[in-house]
Amino acid sequence: MDVTLLGTGAPAGLPRPDCPCAACAAAQGDDTRAATALLVDGALLLDLTPGAAFAAARAGHSLAGVRQVLLSHPHDGPAVEVPAGLPQPGRVPDGRELALLTGHRVRAVALDAPGTGYAVTGPDGGRILYVPPGGAPAGLEAPAEPYDLVLADVVGRPDALARLRAVGAAGPTTDVVAVHLDHDVPPGRELARRLAAAGARAVPDGTTLAVGSYEDVPDVPRRTLVLGGARSGKSVEAERRLEPFPDVLYVATGGSRNGDAEWAARVGAHRERRPGSWRTAETCDLVPLLKDEGPPLLVDCLSLWLTDAMDAVGAWDDAEWADGGERALRDRVRELTEAVRATRRTVVAVSNEVGSGIVPATASGRRYRDELGRLNAAFAAECEQVLLVVAGQALMLRG
Repeated sequence: MDVTLLGTGAPAGLPRPDCPCAACAAAQGDDTRAATALLVDGALLLDLTPGAAFAAARAGHSLAGVRQVLLSHPHDGPAVEVPAGLPQPGRVPDGRELALLTGHRVRAVALDAPGTGYAVTGPDGGRILYVPPGGAPAGLEAPAEPYDLVLADVVGRPDALARLRAVGAAGPTTDVVAVHLDHDVPPGRELARRLAAAGARAVPDGTTLAVGSYEDVPDVPRRTLVLGGARSGKSVEAERRLEPFPDVLYVATGGSRNGDAEWAARVGAHRERRPGSWRTAETCDLVPLLKDEGPPLLVDCLSLWLTDAMDAVGAWDDAEWADGGERALRDRVRELTEAVRATRRTVVAVSNEVGSGIVPATASGRRYRDELGRLNAAFAAECEQVLLVVAGQALMLRG
């Protein structure tokens, strides 16, 4: 089964008409995208968009063989004209299945938003799932057979992919292709970087995909370190990387700090933007978590883990530091990095990048700065990917 993407953009396309934003201004060449529409084996058209016949011709296909046109979501604006020779578009009721004379079977998948998803099984047994913009599958049951190809709004609804992974409908060999791409993310390298972290990819309009071929499925790094200064966006970057995965365990190393209203507000803001399905553990005991099997870990942050470790070894007192405290801290850092090296869990850790500004005025401050630099370097050495976030922009240092 082959799928040709006549368009891969949001309903308004990319760039949006008359939009002055930077992402739209940068959307040129292969980064320009028409509204998403799929042509399956030349026989089934999912979503009818303006210029579909021309888009098919540019991709080397004709719509003359289309036997069924299905719509997936409500369309704003004037009705789209149906090209001559195409059957009238329709929609399959949720849960119902449509059998085509071509041997394709189409099952309507219920969503949590207006619209209909479509699971298509080809004559060769290949399976694809198409999810319309702004929606995610609802009422999924586990275990599910994995699809060969998933086309969904990975940027706008990363939780849709998390739901599919939770029940096994998206597995390691599932080719996840992002569609309905809008101007929320700058195109080009930044879009590719974000999607790769989610195990997904984007392709230009007109691309034909062979269903069941997963050589281009990105490998998700097992260990990632995200560095950045205060309010740089490092925590947002770390959280974004794990949004498409289910059952994430968020490890908060800062504790609750009872009575500190400002700290409670910070913690509350973090919780509000995290998916509701994530669990939280407030602990600095990271080694047992890294040794256990389980869902992905998001550790926020190593800076506070170091503060706790330095408290435990008496690092703030010069005499205690000289009398075994420094050696004890080195042992703790070594134990942590060895656990990171051996872990089988997906780990995304956050840490502060310090030492690029004013030299701390106190000996203890300089000691903390130095030890955090050493910890970051040791942790980074065990990670497949290391990023530095500056002004909300992620710079890849490794990976």
